[in-house]
Amino acid sequence: MSIEFMPQRDAATGRKERPDNNMLRRLRDDDYALLAPHLEVRARPLGELLYNPGDNVEQVYFPCGPSLVSYLVCNEDGRDVETVLVGREGAIGGIVSLGHLPAYCRMVVKNAGAFATLRTAQLEAAKTQSGTLRHLFARYADCLLAQIFQSTACNAIHSIEQRAAKWILAAIERTGEPRVPMTHEQLATMLGVGRSYTSRVLQNFRAEGILDTRRGALVVRDAAALATRACACNEAVKAHFDTVLQGIYPSEPLAAVAVG
Repeated sequence: MSIEFMPQRDAATGRKERPDNNMLRRLRDDDYALLAPHLEVRARPLGELLYNPGDNVEQVYFPCGPSLVSYLVCNEDGRDVETVLVGREGAIGGIVSLGHLPAYCRMVVKNAGAFATLRTAQLEAAKTQSGTLRHLFARYADCLLAQIFQSTACNAIHSIEQRAAKWILAAIERTGEPRVPMTHEQLATMLGVGRSYTSRVLQNFRAEGILDTRRGALVVRDAAALATRACACNEAVKAHFDTVLQGIYPSEPLAAVAVG
């Protein structure tokens, strides 16, 4: 069950504050004014299914704050393998298309929190009125495609340890929080490997003081050390974001999300 948030107001101007999504906060005032009347902000729980393959893409979701969404492709053995992780740097659903096209993969909430939403048709109507709005979403689509390309290469050439470390880092960088709601089994499924492999990797990380494993969660204690175990795929994606959409990708230092 989702819970609606009442928008807060800026103390100085009295205006409603924008949702804590970097794309929405990047918009020019006149572009944001085209979307603002249609935006609704609601809390969505961990595990909520936003789209299944074949669903009409009629809603656009903007993760806010620590919220995360995972794009998952189902394989013939029934396992969902992750292709893209999206946080407050992005949006989900109908970003470039005209909407109502079928979703290709599952889109699931991976970290609970607030989401700003509007109908795809409302976004399309706004884009017809603003070239800068169209260009912003087109550039974001380029960044999303870069993530998919990088994920494909990563799955092909990097070790389970590197990929696990990369995914955990991507999650805490986007949320700004050291706790990742994730079991060994869920991480294994997302990486497309057996549970025993990820359990061994996580046990090694724990023995080295990099993270703790708790019931239903991973808690990072030393993000800098975790970064030394990861491949460079996150850095490649961030570099592309900085070139195409500077300031959109979360930039909190790793120390800010490490547990002391």
